[in-house]
This record gives sequence, C-alpha cells and structure tokens, in this order.
Amino acid sequence: MYYPDEVIEEVRMKNDIVDVISGYVKLQKKGASYFGLCPFHNEKSPSFSVSPGKQMYYCFGCGAGGNVITFLMEYENYTFPEALQSLADRAGVNLPKMEYSKEAREQADFKARLLEANKLAANYFYYQLKQPQGQLGYQYLHDKRGLKDETIRHFGLGYANKTSDDLYRYLKEKGYEDSFLKETGLVTVEERGGRDKFWNRVMFPIMDVNNRVIGFGGRVMGDGEPKYLNSPETKLFDKSRNLYGLNYARTSREKFFLICEGYLDVISLHQAGFTNAVASLGTAFTTQHANVLKRYTDQVILTYDSDGAGVKAALRAIPILKEVGMSIKVLNMRPYKDPDEFIKNMGAEAFRERIGEARNSFMFEVDVLKKDYQLEDPEQKTKFYLETAKMLLRFGEPLERDNYIQAVSREHMIPYEELRQLVNRLGMTMGLKAGESYSKQAAGRINRQAGAYSERGEAASRGQSAGNAQGGYAQESGGPPDSREGYGARGPGAKREKRPAKEDGIRKSQRLLLTWLIENPELFDKIDGIITADDFVEDLYHQVADEVFRGHAAGTLNPAAILSRYINDEDQYKEVAALFNASLSDSLSNEEQKKAFSETVYKVRKNSLDTASKNAKDIAGLQEIIRQQAALKQLRITLD
Repeated sequence: MYYPDEVIEEVRMKNDIVDVISGYVKLQKKGASYFGLCPFHNEKSPSFSVSPGKQMYYCFGCGAGGNVITFLMEYENYTFPEALQSLADRAGVNLPKMEYSKEAREQADFKARLLEANKLAANYFYYQLKQPQGQLGYQYLHDKRGLKDETIRHFGLGYANKTSDDLYRYLKEKGYEDSFLKETGLVTVEERGGRDKFWNRVMFPIMDVNNRVIGFGGRVMGDGEPKYLNSPETKLFDKSRNLYGLNYARTSREKFFLICEGYLDVISLHQAGFTNAVASLGTAFTTQHANVLKRYTDQVILTYDSDGAGVKAALRAIPILKEVGMSIKVLNMRPYKDPDEFIKNMGAEAFRERIGEARNSFMFEVDVLKKDYQLEDPEQKTKFYLETAKMLLRFGEPLERDNYIQAVSREHMIPYEELRQLVNRLGMTMGLKAGESYSKQAAGRINRQAGAYSERGEAASRGQSAGNAQGGYAQESGGPPDSREGYGARGPGAKREKRPAKEDGIRKSQRLLLTWLIENPELFDKIDGIITADDFVEDLYHQVADEVFRGHAAGTLNPAAILSRYINDEDQYKEVAALFNASLSDSLSNEEQKKAFSETVYKVRKNSLDTASKNAKDIAGLQEIIRQQAALKQLRITLD
C-alpha cells in the first residue's frame, strides 16, 4: 500500500517511541536513552536501547533496530500497512484510502490465504470430531475431561483422523498447491506426496487476539509421542509471543490473569467461569510472553501444577514477570495437581477462595527454599536464615524491604530485629554502601553490562567484531530500496552475491565514516571541501549519506524519518538502523583513533576517485580526476 511521506511522518511523529515501546517492554532511563530487556531474543542483561532523541530503538545483543513503525512490524508480526494503521488509530490520524501496490497486495494476499487455510483446517477438525471416526477424540474431551459441547464449540476443538493425509487431500481439493501448503505448517510435502502434521490427535486451534486461527496444538490419542504437538512457526504463528486463551481472557472483567501450564487447564477454567486464564504454547514462559501480558494487566496468579515440575516452572516465571513490573501471586492447589482436577473435586467456588488466598510470589519462594533445610538441625536452620536474608536484599526500596523482613519474621518465627540486622550485615559484606540495596548493586552491574553492549556495538561499527553481522553491519545490501510502495520484508529465497574482500573493506570504510558523522555532527566541519555525499559510492550508503548531508545542512537531521524509507527491505533497514545507533561518542578521544578517522576519510575519498576514473567519459574529465588523486596524497586532517 502506498502512502505519501508526509502521512507516514505524521503518524510516526505523533507516536513517541518511548511511550509505545513502554507498553511492551519495561524501560529504565540511563543517560539520554532508555534500556530494557530485548523483546526479540531472550537475555538476562538489558541491551535493548530506546533513544527518545532519535526516536529509534536498537539492541546491541541481537542487532534488532528501527523506529516505532518497524517495532510494531517486528513485535506484532504486522505488515507495514497494518503497523501504520495501528499507530494511526492510536494517534487519531485518519489515513487516506490508498490502493495496494503489487508487492504489498501479494504479501497481504499471502497472509490472508494462510488465515483462510487455517480456518478451513479448524472447521475440518471440528467436523471430524462429531463424525464416527472422531468418536475417540470426542470421548476423551467430553467424557474423560468433562468438557461440555458448548465449551468444545466455543474453543473450536476438533480431531485429526488416524489417516495421515486426510487434511492434505482436503486442502488440495480446495485448490491449494503444494508450494503454498508447505508454508502453512499443516502438512509436509515430499516427493512421495503430502502427509498431515497432525493425525490421531484432539486438536486445539490457537487464535490471536483478533480471534483468527494462527496455529494448532494437538494431543495424541493413546501412547504416541510427542504427547503434545504444536504448529511450527509460520508467517502467522510465533509461539514465544502468543498465549492460548488470550483472545478471550483480554475481555475478562477481572483485573488479573491466571497463568496455566496447558490448553486443557485454560479450557477447564473458562468452563468454570474463570475466563481470565491463559497458557504458554508448549514452551517455557518467556520475556515475550510477559510483555504481551503487560499490555492487558499488571497482576497475575500462577496456577501451575503442584508437582515438582510445576513448582520449578513457577520459580522460572516469577523473575521474568517481575522484570516487566508485574505483581505476582502463586495459587496453592494441594492436594490436587492442576486446576482441572481441583475444580472437579472441590468446585469453582473453592477455587475462587484459593485465588483469594494466593501466595505472594516472594513468600512462595521462601516456602520452597525452606523445604531444602531440616530446621530441627541448628546448622541447617542458620543456613536457611542466611539464604532468606540474601533473598531479602533483592528489594531496593528500604520501606519495601522492611515490610518483607517483617512478613518473613512473622511467618517463619525469626526475631524481626535479628533478621533485619542479618540482612544489613550481609549487605555490607557484599560490598554495599550504607543504605544501598543488593538490587541497586545488581542494577549497577546491569548498567555496566549495558555499557559493554554499547562498546560491542562500537566495535561492530568499526568493523572489528567478528560478530558484527548481528548488528546488521555485515548484512549485504541488495541494491537501492524500491519505490515507496510494497513495504515488507524481503521475499523468501532472495539471494545476494558475496562481495570480494576488498570491496567489503571499502564498504566498512564508508559505513564507519557515515556512522561517525551521524554520531558527531561537528565532524562535518572537518571534512568540508573534502567529502560529500557523492563519495559514498555504495548504493545504500550513498542514499543514506545524501539524506544525512542534506539534513545536517538544513539542521533537520531526522534518523527515524530516514529509516522509514528503508522499511521495504529487512536487511537494509537493519543496516541503516545500526548506522544511527552505534555508540561512538568517545571513539575519537586519543591520537590512535584520530589517526583512524583521517585514514578512513582518505580511503573513502580515494575509492570515490578510483571509481570516478573507471567511469570517466573524456580525457578532460580523467585529467581532473588524476589531479585530485595527486592532491589527495597531501591530505591532512586534524581533529584538534
């Protein structure tokens, strides 16, 4: 879909990137930027930076970067038109009715076709459940698990037949070709023909928040393996960013969500009236899941199984949820294993009472810790007190920490004053200043780690890091961006020829100089009369340089706006995002680095003249180039 530049800019400018990303990621201010845990890969130390000045984000860990539009495209798996429409709605901007370009139309049609195929598959599975061949599945859901027909219909539950190519043949009859079916995750197509991904399983359609089927989960009937099977990741389905039941739970009137372990726990809870239950999709709970939940609530109750595996899952989820600012409680379902078993034996009202009695997550962690010690043994008891005191050092605010000291003291029969003194002594022993908390010390380490990521990004921008491809720097461009139409990622199967080593070195010099100029605008004065945008002969860098030089001259350099022009090519916008986010503010502080700057200017200018000489059209032009090449040998640049 084509939109004029001014429309895109209006939408982008009316959506502050910090405000938007804060709805997905917990951010903390550090200097002029904000840092948080990257939502695009799992990490323990925050390397995800958001710059309010540049209106851009960048992860020094995985290289993800862009502006507010590309963030929604990446996080929500939106196309460019979908992301722009979402932001326009958020800002109250009315987008003009425009026609789709050919490329954008193809992308939209492909996604719509995937949704159509998934919907057909869901209907097919539901139909099979009510047929004689689906009796095994229906008996499992209705008789064994106690699900009402209304509930089965509400969640669209179904059955995949024992015949392993039923769905494949059905979709082929509907006109879908093998090349497309491979992309759905529903079937596997080989030389001998196609076979279904799911067979002899009860089926659970997985829906996005707009109630569209984006994938499936299936439980095997009998003793087959794996017991539960999910759709592979597709253009629609990413299990680390979707939660089962969220399409219904987000409309619940409750202020909190119940987080379960599996599909049937969610379904049983909804059937019992607890419509705020969700579950992760066959994977451990992740930061991405927590960020999704944060958009709808700041309170969760973990309703994991009461066995050892469930306790471990809760202990893993608690710090992840804490990191995004959630208030967490843990439900006690003993003597029963899971919500379904509890409700069948005790009833919904008893379950609601347990919700009201849910354990504070920190107190739950202390309870779990306590089980590791034999408190009748004085030595074991002392170790328990010491470990509990260390846990209490997590709390940065003195008042909050004291409240928890009081609670632990009261519940575990530890004299308050003795526990308080123990916590303080441990804090001092661990190198804390008076009044400083363990969590603040940890935050200091996180900040230092974030700084290390910045240095890593700086190294990458110099072309010195073997891993600089993660930051987008080593990505080879596929030529100049297309027209303003057809925003979206590069199509599958696109390949680019590998560049010779010498040419890659030339690219690095252009990239490095361009990054220096972006980060330190005062350097424009140092290269005045020596370097212009035309000296950046690499297509992508020439286009960026042209906009940077013009923006600097006009005093309107706008990184986020420039980046919008490259959204149509995933590799290009990542590389351009990296250009605008490398941390180089201290990189010209010593003589060696100043010399490097001078040499880089020389290399860029020399390559520009060498390229011009190859393309000279007449003798006079060639003679002028030769004169400039000779003058270049006398070039001296000082940064003092």
